[in-house]
Amino acid sequence: MIRIYADSTNDLGPELSEKYHIRVIPLYVNMGEKTCTDWKDVTPDEIYAWSDEHRTTPQTAVFSIGDAEAALREAKEAGDDVIYFGISSDLSASCNVFRLAAENVDYADHVAVIDSKNLCTGIALLILKAVKMIGEGETDLRRLAARVEKYVPLVRTTSVIETLLYIHRGGRCSAATALVASALRIKPKIVVAEGKLTVGKKYLGKQADVIRKYYNDLLPGLMKADTDAVFVSHTGRLDQAVIDEIADKVRALKRFKEVFVTRAGSVVTIHCGPGTLGVFYMDAAEGAV
Repeated sequence: MIRIYADSTNDLGPELSEKYHIRVIPLYVNMGEKTCTDWKDVTPDEIYAWSDEHRTTPQTAVFSIGDAEAALREAKEAGDDVIYFGISSDLSASCNVFRLAAENVDYADHVAVIDSKNLCTGIALLILKAVKMIGEGETDLRRLAARVEKYVPLVRTTSVIETLLYIHRGGRCSAATALVASALRIKPKIVVAEGKLTVGKKYLGKQADVIRKYYNDLLPGLMKADTDAVFVSHTGRLDQAVIDEIADKVRALKRFKEVFVTRAGSVVTIHCGPGTLGVFYMDAAEGAV
């Protein structure tokens, strides 16, 4: 049997992870002297409250090699292979730590590591491809990994951020940039490209209006997208009516078999801040089988 493992930045959340039998290895969130695990003992709303109180953001850290070894021993004892999905190696050591753990427990021959070159539910799209392949009868680990790898460059991950405050607190932009963006009501589009975060189009206005413009800009891509699944993911502190509106628009396209609406976990929340929303999909392409 092939088991699917992933780090917690895939943001499927507990319910979908359980539904698809995904073994999630959580990253850590350090809030002052308190260390918490992503998705388990801290919520995004608690992170916002702590950040507002302390005027900074928590720090994030990859899981320990011991955490990964413990998860792998479960598979080894059962004699199962493991395909592992990690956040982009340009953003975290998740994939490297898991590879080292596989060597340490002498199980590397039974482990395939997929560097998603992505984050949040961009990773989840790849996981669902593996779920589908296994469900259709794929039993060879190396062949499965090779098939999944073909989809990595097809994932389209973008989002619009309401405030640069959290990115500034995390050291990814200057105070001056954050201040100017706030004063001018600039809402940047964040794009994941080749595993790295880049800034795309800069929108102006209220976040609800910006999200509508952002969705309209995505429409050409959505109409040519892979039809298996699409995610509408957000970080909370956003009008639920706006989230529902975008999800309903995606459903109205009648293109996707699954439309998932999810809230990001702690790690993405820390780095993107409140009011962020993204539509995550995958390009359709012949030859990706």
